[in-house]
Amino acid sequence: MSTSEIVITDDAERACHDLLVRLAGRLPDRLLWRLRDWLAADGHAALSRALPKALLRNRIGVTDAERDLMEACLPAWGATQRQLDAVLPINEPGDTIAVFRAELGPEEACADLAGLGGWRDSVDLMLTAVVRGHPGAKELRRSWRVDRSRPQRVVLAHVTEDLPALTGTLQRVLRAHGDLMPCVEVVSPPLALPPYHRLALRDSTSLWRANERESGRPRRDSSGALVDA
Repeated sequence: MSTSEIVITDDAERACHDLLVRLAGRLPDRLLWRLRDWLAADGHAALSRALPKALLRNRIGVTDAERDLMEACLPAWGATQRQLDAVLPINEPGDTIAVFRAELGPEEACADLAGLGGWRDSVDLMLTAVVRGHPGAKELRRSWRVDRSRPQRVVLAHVTEDLPALTGTLQRVLRAHGDLMPCVEVVSPPLALPPYHRLALRDSTSLWRANERESGRPRRDSSGALVDA
């Protein structure tokens, strides 16, 4: 494989990753985690077939910027122009209906652990260990999505290298702990955070940040940006 082909592949994977980030809160979680898993595992052909169908089946439109991301990856992996043209256009995605909280109460059971969740439970610690060892890792935050029967852990990571691979690894960690539809959002500039992620970030707890000594207590600052300005 030539150097130019490697660059094209990397660009296509990053475009697809950013597209799937933007579809969080719009595509059902049961579909989104699987699409991200295929991307992390080089399942490009399966992804290129499934994503246009999922958008059509769920009547989810894409903006011009999202269509550009779609065009930058799916045709190279086998999607036809007819499939892409069938995806509905929209001006802007609608407001998210997701509701987030930074912490759970002591009596609230979450979707992944058999017991009660809370700051720095065993899943938080394992996620932190994975992110700290990943190249280009900047920060890890965690929120809880609470507009469902059991609170859902939402992982927010700022990473500058190999974003699809880290997404896949963190998803597998969560599934190993019982979360069948893991919510993992790995972002990096120049992607602007969509409304879903801004809400999750606002109501989140910082678990780890590069080059800062951990204090032993969670930082509950909701004003800091996950992605540096």
